Amino acid sequence: MLNYTHISRAAQGFSMLEVLIAIVITAFGLLGVAGLLSQMQISETESFDRSQAMTLLWNMNERVYAAMPTTATTANAYTNGGTMVTVGTGNSTYTSPCTGTYAALDLCEWNFALQGAAETRAGASVGAMTGARGCVELIAAPNAAACTPATFRVSVVWQGLTDSVNQTTNPNTCGKDQYGSEKRRRIVSEVITIGIPKCT
Repeated sequence: MLNYTHISRAAQGFSMLEVLIAIVITAFGLLGVAGLLSQMQISETESFDRSQAMTLLWNMNERVYAAMPTTATTANAYTNGGTMVTVGTGNSTYTSPCTGTYAALDLCEWNFALQGAAETRAGASVGAMTGARGCVELIAAPNAAACTPATFRVSVVWQGLTDSVNQTTNPNTCGKDQYGSEKRRRIVSEVITIGIPKCT
């Protein structure tokens, strides 16, 4: 005589359908984690680029402060006699090693720092942000007769990895239209005032 034993569903194990559903859910979860890790990598790179940009910005600010350009001649030297000078990516004006005095030397060394000369890989400069450029803009020349100091705007711009705020209407034109989309142009800048010249 045959004796059949009833096995409850809980004791039967998983069916192939249940296993397949579990695999699909796990796959979607792993894809979500991969996407999150990718976004974290982008955010980390953007943050690192911004910290580099701030360091380069402060570097030039300190150079201008140290030179104390309190005459029109010394102030104009930081913009090569124009309203604004741009150095860094795409600039081939300067040669290494840098020579000259105060403004010329400062701009030359800043140019190579923005081009990433501090770190090289396979002969290429890689020590700065993508497309890093720096601008020194003379907002107001020093005027001894009016007792007004020199005012500069120093800016560092670079190309971000993702779209951000549209910079099209930003009055700061440093690096404008150099990165394809103005949503990729990242800017850090500071307006600095250099002492009051001796009044006449």
